[in-house]
This record gives sequence, structure tokens and C-alpha cells, in this order.
Amino acid sequence: MEQSIIIAGFGGQGVLSVGIILANSFMLNDKKVTWYPCYGAEMRGGAVNCEIVVSDVEVTSVHKKEADFLIALNDLSFDKFLPKVKKGGIVIANSSLLDEKRPRDDVHYIFAKLSDIAREAGSVKATNMAALGVLSEVCNLCDINSIKQAVEKVLTPEKINLKNLNFKVLAEGQKIGQEHTTRKN
Repeated sequence: MEQSIIIAGFGGQGVLSVGIILANSFMLNDKKVTWYPCYGAEMRGGAVNCEIVVSDVEVTSVHKKEADFLIALNDLSFDKFLPKVKKGGIVIANSSLLDEKRPRDDVHYIFAKLSDIAREAGSVKATNMAALGVLSEVCNLCDINSIKQAVEKVLTPEKINLKNLNFKVLAEGQKIGQEHTTRKN
């Protein structure tokens, strides 16, 4: 069964990087995967998103009509991509940068102060890792060890010193995901 994940925010939030990490973690679990980035020419500050489609068999298409999961790191991304989440889908929203609004009653919302978590851990730039930690607990598609392996694989030599910070923020995100998984069951 195919699953589609949209990650969206603004340039500089690591949207594409965390998408690459997630895609690599799926590949480490022998999944078939596509990663489709979309960004404007303005880089930092402009709208950025990516879609990851994962399956046990070959992926049928790169760009899906509906998504199973949405990670929205800012208000603009929340508003733009919420309509694309399928009924019963999960929305992970960064409530550090957006209001907790629930315009649809057919999706499950997880609001978490992802930027605050990352800032308290050492760098707001790790907001994307907090979101990935939440997703790892609620999507049942990949395990945390493969995500950590993917982080080590994807980080460039210049950024490998950020590994421990990323792992710390990832763990904090996992805790939030576990809370929501427990409540849902």
C-alpha cells in the first residue's frame, strides 16, 4: 500500500533536507520511495515543500492527489496543503508558528511547538527533526534507528557535528508522537 507524506514550510526550515532523510530511511527499510521537491527561486524565506511516496512495491506515481500525512511548519503551508490531506489523514503542525485551528473534522491534528522544542535543545534549525520524530511514531512506516542511520548518511562532513543535536530533537519529537499514539488507541 502506498503512503504519501507532504512536508511544507519556508526556505531555511530544512524541509527538503528532512524529506531526503525520510526517503533514505525508507530505502534502508527496503521500501520503494520517491521524493519530489518543490521550491521557488528565492530560497530562504520562500515557500518550500516536498512529497515523499513510499510503498512495498513500485510507486505508481510521484505526485499524489491526496496525502496520508502533512507536516506543516508554518501557517501558509498549513492553509495551502490541508485540503490535500485525505479523510482520516494526520496533520502535524508547528504551533510555534501557527494557530491551533481545526477547519476540518475528518483529519487527526497533532499541534506541537516544534520550533520551541528545537530552540530549547540548541537550535531552531532542528525544527524539521522534531517534526520527523513525531511522524516516526504516528506513521508506522519506518523505525527510529533507520531515521538515525539516514541522518548520518545524509549529513555532509561540514554538518556531521549537528548529529547529536538532531538526535536529541528527534527524541523530543518522538515523545510527542508517542503521546498522540497512546491517546488515539
